[in-house]
Amino acid sequence: MDYINAFWTGGLICVIGQILIDKTKLTPARILTGFVVAGVILGAVGLYEPFAEFAGAGAAVPISGFGFLMSQGVKEGLAADGALGILTGGLKSAAAGISAAIFFGLIAGLITKSGDK
Repeated sequence: MDYINAFWTGGLICVIGQILIDKTKLTPARILTGFVVAGVILGAVGLYEPFAEFAGAGAAVPISGFGFLMSQGVKEGLAADGALGILTGGLKSAAAGISAAIFFGLIAGLITKSGDK
């Protein structure tokens, strides 16, 4: 049942993004930013954590999960390091994901050939 919940909740997040792309004049960058901010806000009010426990990877993998992860890191950093934790906590919590994105972006850049559209 965990796989089914992850599948349909992750799919629902993607459907919301696709509807926003098709039915609004929002750019993909604004939609992406909106999902990150939504993850932060839902995490701040305590709604994203129960959703993430229910949905598993369906809530953790999409970009809203990245916003939630960053906000949790800031909370933990603030508790551990005070005001400095506000600046460092989010990066500490998301360091693995950020590093992977940079690494695989570099690999993709090295093995593909860029060109004009």
